[in-house]
Amino acid sequence: MEFLLEFLLTGTIICVIVLVFRLKDLKLNADSLKKETNSLKDQLNTDKASHDLRESKLHQAVLGLQDVLSEEQKSIQARELELKAKEAELLKSIAEVEKNLEEETETRKKVVSQKKSSEVRLGNIAETLAPFLDQFDFDPESCIFLGKPIDYISFEDEVITFIEVKSGKAQLSTKQRHIRDLIKNKQIAWKEIRIK
Repeated sequence: MEFLLEFLLTGTIICVIVLVFRLKDLKLNADSLKKETNSLKDQLNTDKASHDLRESKLHQAVLGLQDVLSEEQKSIQARELELKAKEAELLKSIAEVEKNLEEETETRKKVVSQKKSSEVRLGNIAETLAPFLDQFDFDPESCIFLGKPIDYISFEDEVITFIEVKSGKAQLSTKQRHIRDLIKNKQIAWKEIRIK
């Protein structure tokens, strides 16, 4: 029994020694964990301070940007008001110009119409007086006035001549040019009609 007691006592001592070493080891681990925890807390505090500083700077930047944006919006609104006023002025000016243009167009139409009417009257007078002018190379007694589409036909002994009188810058009409071309191409015919 003594042996058993010694054995138990030795076992207990060994257990106590193991437990003491284990406690020392746990204390070392606890101290190490405490140091690590303190280090992590310090790092966390440093990171938090850095984060808070960045957040504060970002917040200030956002506030600054909001102020700039607010000023820009005011500036844009003021510019929009200016542009609307200018647009209204321009629309008014355009309306006046269009009205003036319309009036000028009407006036020009009247003038052109009067000019054309005068030219037609002058042409008619020139056609009527042509046989009595120096430029008319035909005997007025041999000429017959048609008026349309050709002004005169001259029946002389040797030749029959179709005569068109023009004044100023007047041009032959399409029909007159066609008649001229037919005559130049000698596409003239004689037809005798007898009525019973």
